[in-house]
Amino acid sequence: MASYSCTTKQNAKGVSFLPIFLLLVSLPFGSAGNFYRDFDMTWGDGRAKILENGKMLNLSLDKASGSGIQSKNEYLFGKIDMQLKLVSGNSAGTVTAYYLSSQGPTHDEIDFEFLGNLSGDPYIVHTNVYTQGKGDREQQFYLWFDPTADFHTYSILWNPQTIIFYVDGTPIRVYKNLESRRIPFPKNQAMRVYSSLWNADDWATRGGIVKTDWSQAPFTVSLRNFRSNACVWKSTKSSCSGSSTKPWLSQELDSASEARLKWVQQNYMVYNYCADTKRFPRGLPPECTMNGNTTNSNNNSK
Repeated sequence: MASYSCTTKQNAKGVSFLPIFLLLVSLPFGSAGNFYRDFDMTWGDGRAKILENGKMLNLSLDKASGSGIQSKNEYLFGKIDMQLKLVSGNSAGTVTAYYLSSQGPTHDEIDFEFLGNLSGDPYIVHTNVYTQGKGDREQQFYLWFDPTADFHTYSILWNPQTIIFYVDGTPIRVYKNLESRRIPFPKNQAMRVYSSLWNADDWATRGGIVKTDWSQAPFTVSLRNFRSNACVWKSTKSSCSGSSTKPWLSQELDSASEARLKWVQQNYMVYNYCADTKRFPRGLPPECTMNGNTTNSNNNSK
């Protein structure tokens, strides 16, 4: 999990309507996961609770501790979906994390983090990609809906060519495999799925200016409908054969998805490391120009 946040704007852009392509997005869920079967509760002394016979899980945070879970399986490539309903009200200082990660100092990691805020102010969706232990690839977004009012689907597509972050089926970020240009890409380390709720009021809200209001505790986030369409890694072997025809293994964005991505990045991106010349005075990271995302930001400096 990241412990770094870039300074961002505090007022979301308003739009009078949602583009029709967002209204048409559908998310067909097959058989939903079961938290008893698919996850272990790893920390929190009982603050993580499985409900509805395994169909839903609540993570809670109070002044003493947060809570967290990890998947029983490790995966090497896949499409991972989870529905989350974030902490409501004054969530300033809290972070809900949902991510893939391997272990060790040279770990790989693909992050969604949801940075809480004062009542009435928007959540910030903080994304990052780590390769061989190095991150610093942050992009941050506002959402076009209230993520505390209902469940929404957050997805990670990870295949040998690309990583795509989705919100309710709409792509918000793409990180391409540029190993041909000597830029590392996470493809050799199996990763588990993690989720946690924790206190990060030293950095999460307005750079740490706004602290957690513990009178509002316990804070709670709800998770449901975990789904993994992925290659399970067990005993150094993958459940996917070398001739696997799973469509997500070669999936990239089509023209309609590219249009949705462009709409999100033009209207809701509030920080892009690839546009932060103050942070990188000696030159932007090399993948920035190759991924074509040096200008897709409304806030380019720390």
